Amino acid sequence: MKEATHSRSAPRPGWNLPKPDVIPRPTWWPAATALGIALFAWGLITSSVILVIGAGLLTTSIAGWIGEIRHERNQS
Repeated sequence: MKEATHSRSAPRPGWNLPKPDVIPRPTWWPAATALGIALFAWGLITSSVILVIGAGLLTTSIAGWIGEIRHERNQS
């Protein structure tokens, strides 16, 4: 079998290097934000306890997600 060679210096003629060169690391914040929104909406219909849990999770996850973005930007 022929082995693939990866060269970052010179792509094939007519090809470009993929953008972005660095992919951000995976994170759970988007999923936690979606769960917080779902619990918040469910709490509006059912119970104030679920509403408070959803609001807390939503606030925490948005703060964590923003912190993750700021951390990535500071490393660049």
